[in-house]
Amino acid sequence: MVSRNRQESGKENLRQEIMDAARELFVAEGYASVSMRKIADKIGYSPTTIYLYFRDKSDLLHQICEQTFAHLAQNIKSIQQLSDNPLEKLRSGLREYVHFGLKNPSQYEIVFITPLPHQFESDFSESNGKVAFDTMRDVVTECVLDNLLKTKDVELISQTLWAGIHGITSILIKHEHFPFVERDKLIDNVIETLIAGTRA
Repeated sequence: MVSRNRQESGKENLRQEIMDAARELFVAEGYASVSMRKIADKIGYSPTTIYLYFRDKSDLLHQICEQTFAHLAQNIKSIQQLSDNPLEKLRSGLREYVHFGLKNPSQYEIVFITPLPHQFESDFSESNGKVAFDTMRDVVTECVLDNLLKTKDVELISQTLWAGIHGITSILIKHEHFPFVERDKLIDNVIETLIAGTRA
């Protein structure tokens, strides 16, 4: 049993190593420019080894995206559970989204910034990306039911808030040498401005 657990742990570690190497290469060189052989060379294995874990490069990218979205959704849900106030849950969820991106820039960049093949966009309804987006949409729904927002269009508000926090997250990741004001102060001000624009 111990030997089997150790073997399974080794397989999972190698799978994660492949995903980490692929993600870094996709960000640095672009998805289309990266081959399975290049990923294998980066980790010191043969391409055949990678095919034991992933069907092809598309499957590898899909699994990277799914893992990132799952972690994002889990983090946001955990933060939101610390309050019963819908607006505070919304505020803390938005803040956690930004902090997740800043703590995991390569994951954020491959999922939200790097151009992806068309099929990844069309698969949204069946993905962990929808689960992650729903963590915000569900709290927006709570705010609407409590008459806290100026419109009852949950989809419009959710997408507006996402557009805003994606903006600040991607700018902070891609333009780190810009002379920003104190980072947390800027993030909080963006979030407060977004929420103020939706309040009843």
